[in-house]
Amino acid sequence: MTSVALGPTDQLDPRLLEHRRELTGYCYRMLGSSFDAEDAVQETMVRAWRSLDGFEGRSALRSWLYRIATNVCLDSLNGRNRRALPMDLAGDPYPPVPASLAGRRPPTAWIEPVLDRQVLPEDADPAEQAVARESIRLAFVAALQHLPPRQRAVLILREVLRWKADEVAGLLDTTVASVNSALQRARSTLADLDARPAPRSLDSDDRELLAKYLDAFERYDIEAFVQLLHEDATQHMPPFEMWLRGAADIGTWMRGPGSECANSRVLPVWANGSPAVAQYRPRAGGGHEPWGLHVLEIEDGKVAHISSFLDLDSGLFVKLGLPAAFD
Repeated sequence: MTSVALGPTDQLDPRLLEHRRELTGYCYRMLGSSFDAEDAVQETMVRAWRSLDGFEGRSALRSWLYRIATNVCLDSLNGRNRRALPMDLAGDPYPPVPASLAGRRPPTAWIEPVLDRQVLPEDADPAEQAVARESIRLAFVAALQHLPPRQRAVLILREVLRWKADEVAGLLDTTVASVNSALQRARSTLADLDARPAPRSLDSDDRELLAKYLDAFERYDIEAFVQLLHEDATQHMPPFEMWLRGAADIGTWMRGPGSECANSRVLPVWANGSPAVAQYRPRAGGGHEPWGLHVLEIEDGKVAHISSFLDLDSGLFVKLGLPAAFD
């Protein structure tokens, strides 16, 4: 990544760069977009670099960077509509027919995925890793977007990053009482949305299920694929508004409108704290091109939900650092 103001980011002070990953995770939770988060962190680094000589060390460098990042995110969110997932917008599932693809929104309307390696700490203990993983789950990130920006910052800092109330008050230039009040309101909103994260471990059964998913999809064995899904499993496919409910309807879709995905190649990845699949669809003229990143929610040994983020003309794979082709 390159900054117009600074040149390559590897020319920045190493003290700034060592906080880049955790700041990206913070900005992602705030903004609901991995690409906006990268831009926000880049702007944070630019501002910090320009002011580093005047940084007097009255607070820890990490706290100072979070203050800058918070201000960048709050500025970015000013006047912006919240990002969502298709199931948040449509009350009823769509039928598995081509006409269901009629509704489509721009990329800025949707929550975007993030790869675990972009935002999760490498050296945290297992308990901290579990909390961090749950705090980037798609449902939780989507729920955060319902909160006013300052409440969102308070909840992330207090409950995800475990900052003390007085530390958050100092960062936001407010009082401890105001922080506690904002936290209570944020908690109430998330409770109404039933979106509080509950840490869970990724066990060998999840990895085995992912392997079966990869195998069934690559062979395009829809009968085997459907057997991996809960009976009431759901799937949505941003940028389209449509979503499906039921393993049977998902299977019908794959045999019908989705049949062009036959003979795809797939790669296992980890995104939004969950197993995920990068799919490359056959390209006219040969080879395979990026098509969709499928983030899987697994419950009780089966897939409960599939978030299929389609690349289309968004450049999703390149922006996430995934291979631009499958050779």
